[in-house]
Amino acid sequence: MPETAGTLYIVATPIGNLEDLSARARRILEEVDAILCEDTRHTGRLLQRYGIGTRRISLHEHNEDRRVTEVLGDLKAGRSFALVSDAGTPLISDPGYRLLAAARREGLSVSPVPGPCAAIAALSVAGLPTDRFCFEGFLPAKAAARRSRLERLAGEPRTLVFYESGRRLPGMVRDCALVFGADREAALARELTKAFESLYRETLGELAERLESDNTASRGECVLVIAGALESAPESPPLEHVLGILLDFLPPSSAARVAARLYGVSRREAYGLAMRISGAEG
Repeated sequence: MPETAGTLYIVATPIGNLEDLSARARRILEEVDAILCEDTRHTGRLLQRYGIGTRRISLHEHNEDRRVTEVLGDLKAGRSFALVSDAGTPLISDPGYRLLAAARREGLSVSPVPGPCAAIAALSVAGLPTDRFCFEGFLPAKAAARRSRLERLAGEPRTLVFYESGRRLPGMVRDCALVFGADREAALARELTKAFESLYRETLGELAERLESDNTASRGECVLVIAGALESAPESPPLEHVLGILLDFLPPSSAARVAARLYGVSRREAYGLAMRISGAEG
C-alpha cells in the first residue's frame, strides 16, 4: 500500500445534545476530504452548528455496497474520510460494517474517534451491573421471532442492552416480562441528553404497566437495559458420593464427622450411611 494512502476515521457524534461533539471529532470533520453520512441532511445540521463545510457523501444500508469500491479507491489515492451515523458511534446498529471490513482487508488505515454511544450512556445510569453486559441491538419486529430471540436469552447472566423504537417498545417490554419474568429488574432510558430525557428504573412488569398507561414514556429514542438472569449455584454432589470418597482416606467415624459438617446433617445419620457404604464395599 502506498505511503500516501488516506485514513478512514470512525467518528462518534452527539446522540442528542450537540455540545457533546468532542474537540478532536470536530477537528477531524474539518480536516478530512469528505464525510460519509447515514443521512446528509441530518449531519448537515450538526456541521452547520460548528461551521464545518466539509463535503458530505451519503452512505446508508441501501447504497453501502456501491460506495465501498469508490471509497476504497479514494483512500488508496490518499484521500481521508470520516464515517458518521445520524447519532452516536457508527456501526453500533448503524451502517458502515461492510466498508470497514473492506478497508481492513485492503490493509488501509482505520482510526476511531470515540465519543457518545446511547447503549453505554444508558448502561452507565441504569443502576444494574456493568462489569459484564451484552448488547443485543434491535430485536426482530415480528412478535414470534422476537419472543424466540428472548427465549434464547432468558438464561443469560450478563446485563442485557437493547435498542427499540417507541412504536414497538410496549410490545417488546410485554414480551420481555413474559419471557424473563415480570419481577426482573430493568431500566428504560429515552431521549438521552435531550430536553425530555427520562429514565425509569422498575421491574419489567411495572414498566409494561407504565407503557400501557402513559404513551409519552415510549416516545423518542429508547434504550432498554435488563438485569441478567441469576446464576444458580452448582449442585453439590450427593452425600453418599462424598462419603464414599472420604472413606477411602478416613475411618467411618471421622468420615461421618466431616460429611455431617459439610452437609448440615446429624453425625448419627452420616455415620449410619458411612457404615452401610463400608459394609457394601466390604
